[in-house]
Amino acid sequence: MTISASAIAFLFPGQGSQAVGMGKELAEKYPIARQTFDEADEALGIKLSRLCFEGPEEHLRLTEITQPAILTTSVAAWRVLNEKGLKPSFVAGHSLGEYSAHVAAGTLSFADAVRTVRNRGKYMQEAVPVGVGAMAAILGMDLEKVTAVCQDAAQGEVCEPANINSPEQIVISGHAAAVERATKLADERGAKRAKMLSVSAPFHCALMKPAQDRLAADLHSLSFRRPEIPVACNVDAAIVEDADASRDALVRQVTGSVKWDSSMRLLMAKGVQTFVEVGPGKVLRGLMRQIDRSMTCQNVDAEASLQKTLEHFTSVGA
Repeated sequence: MTISASAIAFLFPGQGSQAVGMGKELAEKYPIARQTFDEADEALGIKLSRLCFEGPEEHLRLTEITQPAILTTSVAAWRVLNEKGLKPSFVAGHSLGEYSAHVAAGTLSFADAVRTVRNRGKYMQEAVPVGVGAMAAILGMDLEKVTAVCQDAAQGEVCEPANINSPEQIVISGHAAAVERATKLADERGAKRAKMLSVSAPFHCALMKPAQDRLAADLHSLSFRRPEIPVACNVDAAIVEDADASRDALVRQVTGSVKWDSSMRLLMAKGVQTFVEVGPGKVLRGLMRQIDRSMTCQNVDAEASLQKTLEHFTSVGA
């Protein structure tokens, strides 16, 4: 039985949502989830499943492991939901999560996606020497003011808004000294809080251009299909509905900012009132509360959250 797709969007998490044990429960209970992890192990030639289920955490935190691990866990959860008959009318993913969204939309094969994001992680890590770049979270300051802070702090270096997550939270990225100057300026200009983040590279800024160029070559070698489900892409906060636009958006998002707040408002304008975060953690569910508390937001990362989500849709008669 298919549950109606009216006004449902599936959201797929990005880097930072990883945790040892992710996907283990679903893989033990649902053959389709176990199969997903087996496919990833085969595609990558490593025991990614063991790293997800057992760690160690320091290995799971390596960007080139983190990215395929989160993608695989997210696709496993999506496939279980799909088997249960819950299908969305739109999909979106935060940065890395956009690859999970495209797997769900049928744009990219899972094997191609999991290999590509391992390389994506590797390229991002190698683009900037450790210590040269940094990221910081600016809380309680609007985009216009954050952009001005970045411009004033840059002093010839790179400093840019990287993740425009919600009205409450914007992450900035660039050269370490410029980002440190920006956090001090943000504090002085009335931000609720400005704090440096513990990240391995300055994602979503101009410093990632070498990674973007390498990834573009990989993406152009892959077969992309027209998405079967409309995908809200990060870099434009727009719907992509053809193969070339999907590929182009994935290339540009490496140096472009993640327009998450605008992407969610776009989906609301399309009539979405119920969002399901599919994959590890509850980061996107938390951001939705900051964007619009009136929206319904579920999440699926293990058996309990899966059952709760399915019960929700049964109770509302979806």
